[in-house]
Parts: sequence; structure tokens; C-alpha cells
Amino acid sequence: MSVSDRVAALPCWTGSVEMEPLTGGLSNESWLVTDGAGRHVVRFGKDYIFHHVIREREIACARAAHAAGFAPKVEYAAPGVMVSQFLDARTWTEADMRAQPERIARLLHDFHTKMPAEITGPGFMFWAFHVIRDYARTIEAGGSAFTPELPGYLELAAELEAAQAPLPIVFGHNDLLPGNFLDDGERLWLIDFEYAGFSTAMFDLAGAASNSGMDEDAAAALLTTYFGHAPDSALMRSFDAMQCASLLREAMWAMVSHLHLSAPGANYADYARENLDRLSAALDRYRSKHGKTGS
Repeated sequence: MSVSDRVAALPCWTGSVEMEPLTGGLSNESWLVTDGAGRHVVRFGKDYIFHHVIREREIACARAAHAAGFAPKVEYAAPGVMVSQFLDARTWTEADMRAQPERIARLLHDFHTKMPAEITGPGFMFWAFHVIRDYARTIEAGGSAFTPELPGYLELAAELEAAQAPLPIVFGHNDLLPGNFLDDGERLWLIDFEYAGFSTAMFDLAGAASNSGMDEDAAAALLTTYFGHAPDSALMRSFDAMQCASLLREAMWAMVSHLHLSAPGANYADYARENLDRLSAALDRYRSKHGKTGS
């Protein structure tokens, strides 16, 4: 059965349906469907244990995010597929994120604060440094061309982890790429909860900055708005270190994807190199400001 036939066969439609594929996803296939009840987004995806992605958990997080007021409604779900309400909203770009750090900070503070009350079932912990270490095992086992670089990545991850300031555990989104922000002109929404889980606020904050290329002024505005005060030196070091960790984790995500995934138009090796280039620049800035941990 073709993907379009699978979409048409879903039991949640009202009347006839029109459909078109949506582009831009790096690991999932999505379709826009119009039926007698309106417009909807269909998202197909398997469990990707190598990425710590479990769809049952993703659906539960998406439903919790809707209940908390941050995400569109999940209208139907079955193994391997989720249908969500379509939002008449614009997908953000990196430039949007750089231009509105205070808005992101307010959204994240609310998300981190309100989501735990809506989460049901076993809790999932997302710790970027565990993910990096586990990705390294997967990359080595797969015989990737990046394998010789793994010792250096792991040494760097240990340094960046040691720089983290203690913070309360929150419920994070943990995948704050521009494409996961939607702006309807009045408010921001979040989508794609594959990696959502209990975490440190610093990963979402650093991810928002590193994934959009925020400069120091924008990053300072992000942190000041989120915490309610200007960051001290320990918090700033933690943030700068986590930006590097976010880019390393994203690069290693692409390395693992290169071994195990195939999505139309996705070049995972190039995406890994793009993030490694960003990491190199971020690490230069980090070392020039803070030196090495313990130095």
C-alpha cells in the first residue's frame, strides 16, 4: 500500500479527502490532509531506538502539550501514525529565533513550568551527555566514517558536562530547531515531541541559541528573560558549554541517522558536517571566554 493510500485509509476522516506531502522533515514523513472537518497533519514515524525515540511516548507528550496549551490537538493516533490539528501558522526560521529571544524565553519558562502537571505514565529523562555517549556506541558499531573522531567527541562531552551548573529538573522539549516553532501572529506553538522529557532547562535554552546562531546580546536577553536576572559567570559558562554540547549532539544525531535512516532530500553526512562547523566556532568562543573546565 502506498503512503497516500495509507493516509486515505485512516478511519478519522469526514467525507472525501485531499492530501499533499509536506517537506522539510529529517526523519518522519508528514502529509497535509483536507476533509469535511477541516485541515489536519498526518505524521508517520517508527520507533527509532537508536535515537531514543518511542512513538507511544511522543504521542503522550504531544497530548500533554496540547492540554497545557502549547501544541495542536492530537486528533487520532495508532501505531506508526499521528493525526494532529492543522494550525494556520508560519514556521519559524533561524532569523525569527535570533530576533525574538525574549519571546522564546517566556514560552520555554511556561512550558518547563506547566508541562510536568500534564505528563502521565513513566517519566523519560533526556540528558544530552548520555545521548552523546550512547550515540558514540552506535556510530562505532556501525563502522561510520566518523568513528576515528569519537574519542575526541567523548573527551569534549566530558569537559562540557563538568561545566554544567546545578539547576532544577524541568520538562523540556529538547529539540528546538526553527521548524518546531509555529507562529500564528498572536502566539507561539511547539510541535514535534520525539525527544521531550525531564531534563535541564539549560539544554532547551542553549539549543534555541545554538540552533539559530544567536549572538551574545540575543543570548543574554534569552537568559535574563528566562531566569529573571542577568546570568552570573557560572550560569554563563554552563550555557556556553551546553551550546557546544547541543551542536555536538545534533552532529552525532546526523551521524547515527546516516547509518540508519533515509528521508527524501536529507543528506545526513552534510548535516553532520554543518553542525561540526558550528561546533568548532562555538567551541572557539567558549574556550576564549572560559578556558577549559578546571583551568
